[in-house]
Amino acid sequence: MHGLGNDFVIFDARKSALRMSDADAREIADRRTGIGCDQLIVIEPASAGGDAFMRIRNADGGEVEACGNAVRCVGSLIMDETGASEAVIATLAGPVRTRRLDDGRISADMGPPAADWAAIPLAREMDTLHLDMAEGPLADPVGVGIGNPHAVFFVADAEAVALDELGPKLEVHPLYPKRANIEVAELRGPDLIRVRVWERGAGLTRACGTGACAVLVAAHRRGLSGRQAVVQLDGGALDIEWTAGGNVEMTGPVATSFTGSIGGLARP
Repeated sequence: MHGLGNDFVIFDARKSALRMSDADAREIADRRTGIGCDQLIVIEPASAGGDAFMRIRNADGGEVEACGNAVRCVGSLIMDETGASEAVIATLAGPVRTRRLDDGRISADMGPPAADWAAIPLAREMDTLHLDMAEGPLADPVGVGIGNPHAVFFVADAEAVALDELGPKLEVHPLYPKRANIEVAELRGPDLIRVRVWERGAGLTRACGTGACAVLVAAHRRGLSGRQAVVQLDGGALDIEWTAGGNVEMTGPVATSFTGSIGGLARP
């Protein structure tokens, strides 16, 4: 499945447990010799307070806490099964409530963003509106935690940034002990933001849901936008709103590319 080209291989392990190693994940995610994806998702039995649990691995095999587009995909699958218009998906970052709108798009409530340095987390205390972090032409980002740690750089022209060169260096900046998702954001109007993303463990992605949320939060905290905007990513647009209640809601399309089976994975 994918959300705006941010693509996932999704395994259903609710009836039969699946044991996947880092090497398994890397092989499946390889776009030349495997299936190919940004993230691998395993749907596991629901714990208390959720319809299902979603486990997330990046293309490098490492497990991460949150993925906005993936949770919308999994939420859509669960709603298809139950016939309900809402589903709660548990993640390592906490439960996410998803719902299907009348136009078919899927919305996800990603919860409140983290603005405190320790919650993002950063390696040391500092003003998260102006991080002491730079590489080449990129400097003075906003730090945001939205399930994953993010560094948002505001630029005059997002297309002109060599993010394929700068992203790998900034991802492992010592300020971010868990590595960082890197966004370059160009304000094209009070309610339109052009964004490109380097995602930790996955590289350049056509879309990143938590990244789009982080950008809107960063722009509003800097006084550059309101609490709602269209975030235009390489793969398409997400509607993002930082609600008056404090949570960030993300809305966009999801799609199923194909279904099938793959052998060779260990089952306990």
